[in-house]
Amino acid sequence: MRFQSDLIPATLIRRYKRFLADCRLEDGREITAHVANPGSMLGLKDEGLRIWLEPNDDPKKKLKFAWRLVEHADGHFTGVDTGVPNRMLKAALMAGEVPGLTGYDLIRPEVKYGANSRIDFFLTGAGKPDTYVEVKSVTLSRQSGLAEFPDSVTARGAKHLDELANMARAGHRAVMLYLIQRTDCTAMALAADIDPAYAGAYREATQAGVETLAFDCCISPLAVTLGAAVTFRM
Repeated sequence: MRFQSDLIPATLIRRYKRFLADCRLEDGREITAHVANPGSMLGLKDEGLRIWLEPNDDPKKKLKFAWRLVEHADGHFTGVDTGVPNRMLKAALMAGEVPGLTGYDLIRPEVKYGANSRIDFFLTGAGKPDTYVEVKSVTLSRQSGLAEFPDSVTARGAKHLDELANMARAGHRAVMLYLIQRTDCTAMALAADIDPAYAGAYREATQAGVETLAFDCCISPLAVTLGAAVTFRM
């Protein structure tokens, strides 16, 4: 998935009110950018970080910049936009490029199911069970090479696992797909110390038959694309 506009570098001043960030452009101007990430962004919001912004000229948008990437000192990138995984995965699913989720005839995003919820992707195909795929963006890393989810307490995430478990019990295929928006991690685990309830919901979901897929990403200021499967540690 290519970015719609060329990204420009900036320096982070502060992130606040979850969806706003003050930034300094290379020409010295200070601007406010939209942050498409409701999580804590633990480790990704320190003052002075080099970040990448996507400008826009949409008259309907109040903010003319959106924060897309963090560039780390070692040259690795982290994608902070939680909307990217679904947009990228939709294209990859349509092209049959997601290992473990190929051979489906119809791929529908944002389908209502469960208790007033929407599944990220609902897949159907001849000779295949109806498949429910929930997607989570993973950006936390507290240990070199290891990505973790979640980065804050997420009752909503636990609810999604419960509903996937119900689909599995009903005889459908249910998949929890974690997309690691980092280029410096080769494995993933749950951050049970941050949200024990989510970890508990995950264990119950897997016992009910929910599958787990985890992939990394190839990230640059030009594009974000699906990478390889990574090891998931319990």
